[in-house]
Amino acid sequence: MVKQARRLAFAIAVALLVGSGIAAAQQQPTSVNPTASAVKEEQLLRQLQSVQGRITIPDAKAAVLIQPGGRDWRDLHQVSLRWIGGIAILGMLGVLILFYMARGTIPISGQRSGRRVLRFGTFERFTHWLTAGCFIVLAVTGVNVTFGKALLMPLIGADAFAGWSQWSKYAHHYLAFPFMVGLILTFFMWVLDNIPTKLDVDWFRAGGGLVGKGHPPARKFNGGQKLIFWSVIMGGVALSVTGLLLIFPFAGTTIADMQLAQIVHGIVSVVLVAVMLAHIYIGTIGMEGAFDAMSSGEVDENWAREHHALWLEEERNKAPAGGQRAAGPAE
Repeated sequence: MVKQARRLAFAIAVALLVGSGIAAAQQQPTSVNPTASAVKEEQLLRQLQSVQGRITIPDAKAAVLIQPGGRDWRDLHQVSLRWIGGIAILGMLGVLILFYMARGTIPISGQRSGRRVLRFGTFERFTHWLTAGCFIVLAVTGVNVTFGKALLMPLIGADAFAGWSQWSKYAHHYLAFPFMVGLILTFFMWVLDNIPTKLDVDWFRAGGGLVGKGHPPARKFNGGQKLIFWSVIMGGVALSVTGLLLIFPFAGTTIADMQLAQIVHGIVSVVLVAVMLAHIYIGTIGMEGAFDAMSSGEVDENWAREHHALWLEEERNKAPAGGQRAAGPAE
């Protein structure tokens, strides 16, 4: 009986093994498709968020070899940002050229009076040129990062472009700090005069004297100048914050933070460059007498009456109390 039980158990075990083998064989595909269920590279990167290696140096971030965000950043930096910058800067230049061809330099009505009015003092002009000078260098050296390799390097060669880019980096880093100082001084110096009022709405409705006839009254700064002021302040703050993150990389930030900072820095930069082109145009060839305000600090009385009539009236009212003349003959 014992022998028969053993034989029966052995037979059952053999039958189970054979049955499981047949079932496994039946489940195997008759043909193999190596790509049907394969994990694509992009799916792998998205799932893992990064491909990391093993390192022995203290900086753990160096172990990240590939990450999806890096590819997105590279595409925006090398493709999208060039389109954004090209449209903003070249578009603004095109608009200004067409406007100049249609309108020309806006003259002073009735020509110059020969009497001068102090518009900006020495410290105001110093702050303006400190901020403006630094911004121009920062703009040129910053645009080089986006467009230099594609536009400048073919013209001057790789070696010259490398040397230029190195010095551009030094200038960009060091002049960022006086630019921020000028930005702070500009804000506290002119913020009270740049608070928007109903006069600014009327100024924009009338076209600011740039289109149509006549010039709407304004105080020290009109609606367009206030728009420039707040663009510089808000754009400058964004550039300063993101710029400091880039000058001092990974100071409490991650790789994703650094990528975001550079994206914001690049987009705000090219937009602000376009805005400053319009500001430079109006302050130079676009309007007669406007450049005097930031060169000598004095403007012609007729210019002041035409563009800032309310401000001129305020200056005249202050003159007797201060014992000084608001206007005097030109030397």
